[in-house]
Parts: sequence; structure tokens; C-alpha cells
Amino acid sequence: MNVSLPHTPAAARTFAQQLSSTRRGARLARLLAAAEFRAWEVSPYVAERAEHIVAELAANAALHGRVRGRDFRLELRSELASGLLRIEVTDAGRGHLPFPLTDFTTPPEAESESGRGLLLVTALADRWGTQPYPPSGKTVWAEVSHRPACDASPRPAEPRVVRSSPK
Repeated sequence: MNVSLPHTPAAARTFAQQLSSTRRGARLARLLAAAEFRAWEVSPYVAERAEHIVAELAANAALHGRVRGRDFRLELRSELASGLLRIEVTDAGRGHLPFPLTDFTTPPEAESESGRGLLLVTALADRWGTQPYPPSGKTVWAEVSHRPACDASPRPAEPRVVRSSPK
């Protein structure tokens, strides 16, 4: 006799991976995140926003948070109860914590090849922030409201930024 029990979704889904602090590692972070979002059946609208956030945070970790011989860590968490998709990128960089941008009146230099990543994160995330990662690193995190796969409507609220957040 075969009995099939109903499958109840997990309360939270997680993914974590150490990646090399290189351009290749940053690219792989985005590809892995895209695959996880598809497996988790995240709506295309939310997945696209989250993939861009992963790409920017991973690129920043590889470029600005790189310490020779040290990797960066990508962690994704989808919490069904709270309806949030959380992205965390931790690097070993000893530099200052990035400060959430609120001044959009002073754009980066038109010809500059950098300086827009955190502006994109601010625009795409519902909220984001930073926290120290002892002994010398930092974690930059972002949260995106997770909607069911059938909902592709734009998000209504302005992004909220905070300096740090408890785990």
C-alpha cells in the first residue's frame, strides 16, 4: 500500500556558499543565486531584483572587500512566514562599513566606471544595511519582499535603509 503524505513547505529556505574574491566568484554568486531563486519558485519580478542585488554586493566584496587568500560568503534566506528574501554577503575587508545612500542629488561622475552599485541596491532592496563581522570583516545585507510566483506587481514603498541588524 502506497500512502502519499501532503508536502508542507519549509518555514525557511537557506543557501550559503564560500566564493573566491574574484570577478569570477562574483559572477558565480549571481548564477548560483538565480538557480536558487528558480528552485524556490520566487516570482520573476522579485528574482530579477534580488539577482541584481547579489551581483552588486558580490562585486563589491570582490573589488573592495578583498583580502588576499580570503573568500567571501554568499547567504540567501527565504522566510515564508515573514515574506522576506534576505541576501547577505560577508567579506574579510578591513575597510569602513558602506553607508546606505540617501543623497540621490549628487550622482557619480558620468564617465566613472564605479560608484553606482549601492545606488542600485538602495533602489532595488526594500531595505539594506551593514554589520561588522568579527574579527575584521563586514556583512552587507539586503531584504526584498517575497511575493508569490503569480504576483509580478511593482513594489509600492520607498527603500528603507538601516546601519545594522541582528541575525
